[in-house]
Amino acid sequence: MADNDSVLAAARAWKGGRMALATVVSTWGSAPRPRGSHMLVHADGRFEGSVSGGCVESDILATAADVIAGAPAAVRSYGVEDAAAWEVGLPCGGRIEVLVQPVSEAGFAPGLFDAIDTARAEGRSLDIATDLGTGRSGAGGDFVNRYDPPRRLLIVGAVQIAQALAGLAREMGIATVVIDPRGRFLTPERFPQVMLDDRWPDEAVNSLRPDAATAVVTLSHDPKIDDPALIAALAYPTGYVAALGSRRSQAARLERLAAAGMSPENLARIEGPAGLDLGAIGPAEIALSIAASMVRTFHAHA
Repeated sequence: MADNDSVLAAARAWKGGRMALATVVSTWGSAPRPRGSHMLVHADGRFEGSVSGGCVESDILATAADVIAGAPAAVRSYGVEDAAAWEVGLPCGGRIEVLVQPVSEAGFAPGLFDAIDTARAEGRSLDIATDLGTGRSGAGGDFVNRYDPPRRLLIVGAVQIAQALAGLAREMGIATVVIDPRGRFLTPERFPQVMLDDRWPDEAVNSLRPDAATAVVTLSHDPKIDDPALIAALAYPTGYVAALGSRRSQAARLERLAAAGMSPENLARIEGPAGLDLGAIGPAEIALSIAASMVRTFHAHA
């Protein structure tokens, strides 16, 4: 599924207004936005989201204005071979088809946004089908879009790497919680604009109930902090579980967790050492390697 968090937020903020929803329903070649990407257009001209990264948005805005005014839903096709490719097309190559439908019972019913919000809040994915012939969603059809729960990152250990990792996650729109019972480490000054949780890690992780769209990364190097968090994370369908440390410390960690009753299948879910092997040096590069591995894992499980 494409990243549509900002569009869903706009739908909540603009609820009750006259709107149109544009959706990428097909892609070929080097399309700039994935299938399922949305762009929400308000009658007053405001819009949120993107279907092409800027290549065709002007034409979509014009089509959306017509749909809001009462025109039927329309599927628009764009590609590099279009005569006006450099104005309304995809000069970078590829081809996309975009459905523009009214936000109404005749198109994308407003209640579907509520259903998406409810499913995401409960940690569930929701599939919504659309009939491309009629432009109506929710009653079955030939295009199905999947809405996954919002991505979250639970960082255990308020260390320097955690500061860099929290910043990267924020830039990617991943909701982040830093967990550490050590008050001197866990301060708003060290972690601005991040949710802080000073409970013992297993209590915090259990209360946050990680799902397939959640990552749990332990960074403290203290088994008394990291191990309970890992045990708690592995009790859920957590999408990405990783622990910082050398291969030797990972081997010792697995021995401790096995002695605590963890199954081989669960132990195999722990990535350790955490992160892609980038030859990273220093906290920022290590954080980058962890972020890259987390994103790769999320996409692999999508």
